[in-house]
Amino acid sequence: MSRKHPIIAVTGSSGAGTSTVKKALEHIFRRVGARAAFVEGDSFHRFDRKKMKAELKKAKAEGRNLSHFGPEGNLFEKQLELFRSYGTNGNGMRRFYVHNEEEANRLDSPPGTFTEWEPIPPDTDLLFYEGLHGGVTDGEIDIAREVDLLIGVCPTINLEWVQKIHRDTGERGYRPEDVKDIIYRRMYDYMHYILPQFSQTHINFQRIPVTDTSNPFAVTNIPTADQSLVMIHFLKPRPDVEYKLNLKGLIEGSFISGFNTLVIPGGKMMYAMELILTTRILELMQRRGHLSEDN
Repeated sequence: MSRKHPIIAVTGSSGAGTSTVKKALEHIFRRVGARAAFVEGDSFHRFDRKKMKAELKKAKAEGRNLSHFGPEGNLFEKQLELFRSYGTNGNGMRRFYVHNEEEANRLDSPPGTFTEWEPIPPDTDLLFYEGLHGGVTDGEIDIAREVDLLIGVCPTINLEWVQKIHRDTGERGYRPEDVKDIIYRRMYDYMHYILPQFSQTHINFQRIPVTDTSNPFAVTNIPTADQSLVMIHFLKPRPDVEYKLNLKGLIEGSFISGFNTLVIPGGKMMYAMELILTTRILELMQRRGHLSEDN
């Protein structure tokens, strides 16, 4: 962690909906005047798309586990190096993974490849990471320790799968059986490298559908925000009673379900995020001396 160069990370599995939190944070950054260096978790994958297919084939033949969720498929050491460098000096190296043709035109690199490593832009106020491993730990690697505000996004497991299935079949051209194979192949790494992060976070947002998602492969539509509840769990720091009651009063339809847990209507998720996270980000900015205590 760093008083001078804070790091904010949003972590969650593929299909969890971390992009929703990213949008909320981008709004907050603009509103409070925070200059953020953006880092994508996909940029720390070990292999590009073509190489990953070849490595997966080899791993399957050898009976080895390989996925984008675990250490064999990622450069955890490079991510830790960046986080430590940024926390100390406000600098470091990043790159981007090119997902599609639109990004290929913008980044001048073919889909499924990485751009070259480049320095983080100078004079930023904070580093913002969004991806699979914002708080991962693996042996001597402890990325969670470097993060000043770690936000977990973890919908109920069936909803997570529903969202992944619809994204991968609708946007990426996968067959449903291909997605099922990916989910199965990733399960060991999911349990060992994704799930443990949600005990390291400062705050978790978990969307809970109120429609039937018992068979994710039979769900024709992703449940809407109005067909969902969102559970907000505060881990660090734990809020006092006054803070929770104040939030409950500001968010219509919310209720306190546990000592550190607030449940809100799904349609209020963005509003709640901006209420809660703006305060956290202002505290980080004030701590680094960017804002006066009166702002």
